[in-house]
Amino acid sequence: MAKHTVLSSGAKLWRSLACAKSELRLDLTLACGQSFRWRETAEGHWTGVIGGRVWTLTQTDDTLWYHIYQSLDRQGETSGRKKGAGVSLQLENKSDNSFKEAVKKEEEEPVAVTPVHQDTKEDEEMLRDYFQLNVKLGDLYKEWGAADPHFKHIADIFTGIRMLRQDPTECLFSFICTSNNHITRIQGMVERLCQSLGAPLCQLDQTSYHNFPSLSALADTSVEARLRDLGFGYRARFLQQSAKQILDTHGIHWLEGLRSAPYLQARDALRTLPGVGTKVADCVCLMSLDKAEAVPIDTHVWQIARRDYNYGSGNGQKTITDKLHRDIGDFFRKLWGPYAGWAQSVLFCADLKKFQNLKEMLHMKRPKKEENDEEELTVAGKKTKIKKEKMDTVKNIKAKAGHHKKAKKSA
Repeated sequence: MAKHTVLSSGAKLWRSLACAKSELRLDLTLACGQSFRWRETAEGHWTGVIGGRVWTLTQTDDTLWYHIYQSLDRQGETSGRKKGAGVSLQLENKSDNSFKEAVKKEEEEPVAVTPVHQDTKEDEEMLRDYFQLNVKLGDLYKEWGAADPHFKHIADIFTGIRMLRQDPTECLFSFICTSNNHITRIQGMVERLCQSLGAPLCQLDQTSYHNFPSLSALADTSVEARLRDLGFGYRARFLQQSAKQILDTHGIHWLEGLRSAPYLQARDALRTLPGVGTKVADCVCLMSLDKAEAVPIDTHVWQIARRDYNYGSGNGQKTITDKLHRDIGDFFRKLWGPYAGWAQSVLFCADLKKFQNLKEMLHMKRPKKEENDEEELTVAGKKTKIKKEKMDTVKNIKAKAGHHKKAKKSA
């Protein structure tokens, strides 16, 4: 059986492109809740699906390394390899029996790997497109830091967090699963969705990898019941109905076409789908439809706005309305500019519990001036407290003396 490869097994199995960690950090970008299908399969090695194939990625200080596994369709089918063309829409779903037969065949005949092939340039372009490496992240960090001292402080540790450019179908239906959910559980749901409805790709170390389901597979009338059995609850209906509505009303290429629509138009179009509110629509706009100005607002981001930017503190508002969503988004767009959604993702990542060990480093790296200022405030506070205690003591002594004088006079 084929295994997950690691860079130490030999660089000949890998290809690479120049990319500094300041421009991309895999551990932060792939685990901060943008995509739910990447797993760390060895230390610093991340395995997931891009363009209908399974990749393992790792990096050194100035190089991004990638390895692509040959899929079950190795007899020459290339249905899943067109750049950004909604790959999941092009692969037909296979039955459970077909999958078992494919896995059995694969166990008997381990998946081969192809270190170098004629599509090397296309693969590199696909990877550059997925991570949007044409965007100079270091320049953006400088701009955001100059406009926002709080961001600058966070960015000293949380470098290299980029927005992915995901397949719109995968992004939309993954985020429909996020309603009242947390990242770990969402990952499990998306994985079950792919295993149940997606075409099998390959098997590595007893882990089966599948493509994301096509719209037609998701729209099938049997899907809701099937997904409810898998623990999707009310989200099962949203997934099936949204897929059906897209195919019946708009057509198979509609989602990808929203990339060329203005931000607000694309967001409002997505909101017509079952299970898609403003926050989910903004996530899809930002992470798959090229709308860098979209700022998804949930309770987490609202808390960041109130705690770190004193936004709307004391107004007593307890729920996120459409107006609040728009106002907070406008606040951050004015602060950070046209890539506000990218900047927001850095602060969102920095606030996740899984990265608190990194955040603790921020306190260790605080500028000396901040520490001195805090010490001065503490000392000043202690002096004020001592002075107040002395004044209170003097007042008490005088009050007691006055009381004794009055007592003597009345005697």
